[in-house]
Amino acid sequence: QLIGFGTFASGKRAARMGRNPKTGEPLKIAASKTVKFSAGKAFKDAVNKRKK
Repeated sequence: QLIGFGTFASGKRAARMGRNPKTGEPLKIAASKTVKFSAGKAFKDAVNKRKK
């Protein structure tokens, strides 16, 4: 956690079916782990600040 910036957390992606774009052949995409980011209030406010 970075105070005022946001929080990083681990997440999971389920296995799913995909498709080879070149051949159109269906293929199985394995389950995997990923990183999730949740922006903090101070960061959101700084990014969305109105310009006068």
